[in-house]
Amino acid sequence: QMELVESGGGSVQAGGSLRLSCAHSGRDSERKCIGWFRQAPGKEREGVAALYTGGGSTYYADYVKGRFTISEDNAKNTVYLQMNILKPEDSAMYYCAADPFCTPVITTMTMGLYNYWGQGSQVTVSS
Repeated sequence: QMELVESGGGSVQAGGSLRLSCAHSGRDSERKCIGWFRQAPGKEREGVAALYTGGGSTYYADYVKGRFTISEDNAKNTVYLQMNILKPEDSAMYYCAADPFCTPVITTMTMGLYNYWGQGSQVTVSS
């Protein structure tokens, strides 16, 4: 069993930055994938970025490459999503999720494989 808690959302103007945090607990001794997904009103949930804990690979969706950075602090069991050069289309509820059975090299983000989810954190970017 795992628990994930997001924090750090908020409102910012276009071009600004925000950092989301995902504190995860449970299955601490196991390496896993922690991913960030987002869902805007009326749209499907989509993958944003993911990493394999313990210094493994990272993955970014094309629409955030060069602007978002995913990182981890293993000592704190926390994964971060640094979001720079934010655009109004980045506005969404952001969720972190865990896939305990993923492979070390992440080539895609399949939502159905992420078994554990946080409650979400709202990000609003105004133009």
